[in-house]
Amino acid sequence: MNHRFSNTLIGLLNLLTLLASIPIIAAGLKMAKNRTTCESFLQTPLMVIGFIILVISLAGFIGACFNVAWALWVYLFVMLLLTATLLAFTIFGFVVISEGGGVQVSGRVYKEYRLQDYSPWLRKRVEDPHYWRTIRTCILGSNTCAKLASWTPLDYLQKDLTPVQSGCCKPPTSCNYGAATMLAQDPDCYRWNNMPNLLCYECNSCKAGVLEDVRSNWHKLSVLNVVMVILLICIYSIGCCAYKNAKRSETDYPYGENRMKRVEPRWDFYWRRWWRDRRDFLY
Repeated sequence: MNHRFSNTLIGLLNLLTLLASIPIIAAGLKMAKNRTTCESFLQTPLMVIGFIILVISLAGFIGACFNVAWALWVYLFVMLLLTATLLAFTIFGFVVISEGGGVQVSGRVYKEYRLQDYSPWLRKRVEDPHYWRTIRTCILGSNTCAKLASWTPLDYLQKDLTPVQSGCCKPPTSCNYGAATMLAQDPDCYRWNNMPNLLCYECNSCKAGVLEDVRSNWHKLSVLNVVMVILLICIYSIGCCAYKNAKRSETDYPYGENRMKRVEPRWDFYWRRWWRDRRDFLY
């Protein structure tokens, strides 16, 4: 690849990613000042990603524009690690989200969700009491269920619900609360409470609804990750060309190494020179 083109292109790409890292870091700092529990989940990952992009882009920009070989070497090394990590994370994500999905309820538009349908790794996250308390606080703070307070029974027949609303804001549709009911029911039917701060927040259906929401968002993120991996591989290839160009520029010769190496004289050089000097002196 042409010397100027590869260096200019890698410099431009890193300038764009450098500028893109600024709003990411700003968003993380803003979340740090916000007391909303939901946003605090993204605070640390956003700031870490922002700073990594900032450092990598800065190294790549300096190395490409000023032909600093060591900066480009650091850039390429970190880029390789970042690409490998992102690829592993993407594969893991597709494996985790391969299980799950809702069950259509007869006569209703919305679906209901069962915790046992999701991968063990995801179930372990929401079954942890400490982790679930944080999520529960997040749902309460978002007023997700408050939006359904004015719904009529007809609305539940005609309108759709989000996974969280379906699992956390109402009991399972199969529940029967008649006085004469003697049949065994879903355990979530007994966890339901009409109190606005209780509802079905301790139900397995609520945890399943949260996992379905996570699964949906993770699927979108995994598709984006595939695009990012391809883009990073392309940028890495251009960066390799820029690194080779930076190494060449250190020799002040655009087509490769052109410095003469030191030549050591043969063993008889000094003897012959001494004999010539003596002969000239005598004659």
